[in-house]
Amino acid sequence: MTRPGGARDAVTAVLGGGQGSRLWPLTKTRAKPAVPVGGRFRLIDVPISNSLHAGIDRIYVLTQFNSESLHRHIAQTYRFDIFSGGFVHILAAEQTVSNRDWYQGTADAVRRNLDRLNEQKPADILILSGDQLYLMNVQAFLEHHRRSRADLTVAVKPVVREEASAFGIMRVDNDGRIVEFVEKPKQPELLDRFTLEAGQLASLGFEAPAGSLLASMGIYTFRREVLNRALRDGEATDFGHQVIPQMIGQAEVFAYNHTGYWQDIGTIPTFHSANLDLTQSLPPLDLYSSDRPIYTHPRFLPGTKIHSCEVHESILCEGSIISGSSIKSSIVGIRAQVQEGSVIDKSIIMGATHFEAPGSQPGPRMGVGRNCVLHRAIIDFNARIGDGARLVNALGIDNAEEENYSIRDGIVVVHRDGVIQPGMEI
Repeated sequence: MTRPGGARDAVTAVLGGGQGSRLWPLTKTRAKPAVPVGGRFRLIDVPISNSLHAGIDRIYVLTQFNSESLHRHIAQTYRFDIFSGGFVHILAAEQTVSNRDWYQGTADAVRRNLDRLNEQKPADILILSGDQLYLMNVQAFLEHHRRSRADLTVAVKPVVREEASAFGIMRVDNDGRIVEFVEKPKQPELLDRFTLEAGQLASLGFEAPAGSLLASMGIYTFRREVLNRALRDGEATDFGHQVIPQMIGQAEVFAYNHTGYWQDIGTIPTFHSANLDLTQSLPPLDLYSSDRPIYTHPRFLPGTKIHSCEVHESILCEGSIISGSSIKSSIVGIRAQVQEGSVIDKSIIMGATHFEAPGSQPGPRMGVGRNCVLHRAIIDFNARIGDGARLVNALGIDNAEEENYSIRDGIVVVHRDGVIQPGMEI
């Protein structure tokens, strides 16, 4: 890959996150960046693809929990020409003689890997989150950072007041310099101070309703020397709570206005809604752009096979076999099987890691059996839904934990390799 001029001296660090408890049970056996998304991708493919489109092909992924499947996916997917110098390296947390703790936060994760990030002696270090769905012109982001002569540039999006307490919120001056930053403010008076009128938002280049606030996307570009100084000379463990507020007034900290789609999918409800957004006729995130495709592991699967089905606004992925079913506003993933008479609505079927011959295993077949009903459900890889099962949360349960399934904020999630017996109602 030929890097654009500004990308030759930059590297990317992708933060894989912690244990991923808010995405449980999807993180029961996998790291958060390895969670499937959109039927055929993994979350990690999003930040890596955004970095590669900018010509930044020296990428480190920082992770610490259930990283085996993430390692396998990256090893099978990102293989660069030997002459390019590009790579995607996993930096898993490890105990050493000097440090026997796991990562204590985002900044601590980067601090513990500074020696690796400094090896290439880049001018700038791009830090991306591993649990977001978006497409960004990272090259423009980097150019804005350098044009502003910034020490740190933070990518920002406007959010409504009701969502603001989940993000780092900031105020900026007319030049886009960040003059105040508070992580996850809860006090009404703080939210009042950061609220922007329609004219202020327009002057900053955002199309957002009056009363919105500017939120950090958890995407940063640091000058390497500044990042080293901020982390090596202190004990900060988190960028939002400590590093960024401490830099305000002490360094050149700017905001970068990201005007495209962006969604944090760190919880089951946001994961569910972000995936189903992709099924819309005109989805907010265009996965069909030839300019910025999301790269993933090539699987060489046969095409989808459909027999007498009714399908509305859905994504059907390669290798799946769907017979006599009704599918609406749903995703049917790779190698998934859906049998006759089933109704699937607002659901995500991740599919299977391999094909299974009928009758090769006792009990329900892998996939969705006959005459099943799924509404607002997530079915993880290799799960088995027996004939006549109904996964509709008819009792309106908010949260529950069972051996083969969980309910999270009203959404039924069948575990990987989970078995739902024939006729069972959830």
